[in-house]
Amino acid sequence: MIRKIIFIVLILIIGFLCGILFFNFFIESKISFSYPNLTFPDKKIIKNEKEREIKIVPFFEELKNEIISQKATSSFLEINFPEMKTRIWQEGELKKEVEILAKGDPQEWGGTAAGLYKIISKYRIAFSAIAEVYMPYAMNFYGKYYLHGVPYYEEGNKRFVNVTGGCVQLSDKDSETIFNLTEKEIPVLVIDKYKDNYLPYFKKEISDFPSLSAKSYLVADLDSGFVLADKKMEEKHPIASLTQLMTAVAVAENIDLRRSIEITPSMLKPLGTTTGLVSGKTFKVVDLFYPMLIESSNDAAEVVSNLLGREKTIRLMNEKAKAILMQDTIFVDPHGLSEENISTPRDLFYLARYILNNRPPIWKITKEEKVNSYGELTFTGLLNKNLFSTDTDFIGGKTGYIKESKYNGIFLFEFSDKDNIKRKIVIILLGSENWLTDSDSLKDDANKTIDWVKTNFFTKEEVKNN
Repeated sequence: MIRKIIFIVLILIIGFLCGILFFNFFIESKISFSYPNLTFPDKKIIKNEKEREIKIVPFFEELKNEIISQKATSSFLEINFPEMKTRIWQEGELKKEVEILAKGDPQEWGGTAAGLYKIISKYRIAFSAIAEVYMPYAMNFYGKYYLHGVPYYEEGNKRFVNVTGGCVQLSDKDSETIFNLTEKEIPVLVIDKYKDNYLPYFKKEISDFPSLSAKSYLVADLDSGFVLADKKMEEKHPIASLTQLMTAVAVAENIDLRRSIEITPSMLKPLGTTTGLVSGKTFKVVDLFYPMLIESSNDAAEVVSNLLGREKTIRLMNEKAKAILMQDTIFVDPHGLSEENISTPRDLFYLARYILNNRPPIWKITKEEKVNSYGELTFTGLLNKNLFSTDTDFIGGKTGYIKESKYNGIFLFEFSDKDNIKRKIVIILLGSENWLTDSDSLKDDANKTIDWVKTNFFTKEEVKNN
């Protein structure tokens, strides 16, 4: 009799578990979609005396259109900052649109994370320990970022703001509507900025691009996605300390930057002897960003990764890469010492643009500018390896080297055209032969590229459009 009862109980348990598995599979298949493989659209040809192929790097607008056209998911949530709208899409059809009341300000680390995410959790009322407020109809879509209604204090007073600490704020009525129309795990696409259409690049005559030692490169306008020059921009290479840019992004977006960390001996294992970074001392997070982003400090990067846990940080770095269209990028450590940290010039364009629009304090640190560090800055007198840190046109950048990668660099500049319109240009060089010492160097490659860009696109002579 006992055996019979046990047998029946086991059958019921197995049936229950199978039911859960079936239900989970059904829900997963209902809401999942294949990540769109964005490629360049058909190359546009400029019809003039000398035809040229024009490439435009696709971004979040194209991703949105790709998802809608595929009708690959039962629904997805669009958070659109250029239009300040939140939208629910179902099988390619717009089902609901509401106004965004407030979003984060990136200038003080508070920018809302852009990219492709999913709703991780939902709470009718959530408490923010950082802001010490309650958030009605809160939907967490990534890291510390939520979509929610108007927050309120414990006594019930509403907290109306024009700028949030990074969350997306709707009216209570609209947030309740979106809350009820969405499920956990549905995709969330956050669009930070639309491309513009800067026509003066369409010139009839452009001089030949100079010969560089770099194996692969990309020169592009960060606001339009216009490719000025490229060589094997989708070819994968080890990226060395360029890795540390993503380390900073992942950590900044997933923790309270007011936190501190105490150094332990195990954190100082990687190569590197940053002055002042010793076991037993305590540092603020942003303080550690300075040696990491200015000197390419490997031990500082290792310490930073321990704020969330090393393996979790690396996982978040890889997830973030996919979220911002870096489809051919892999991270295996937080500092770049491994040759298995790989990316492409095209992927690094996405990272450079993302930081510019959403985490600009990172670029400011690479120029040794002071940003909100939530405490005193400990590290001074750092050797800046970013080559152009004192150049007045320099927005920010990062260099990196290991034997397998040779010399790599990301350099952002702001140049003015003949009408004094400022344009942001990124130069991405992978695999340059040397750093500073001779003509086949990273700096020489960069200087040749800068001269070519200025001569062809930013001279004061008249630029004729087609």
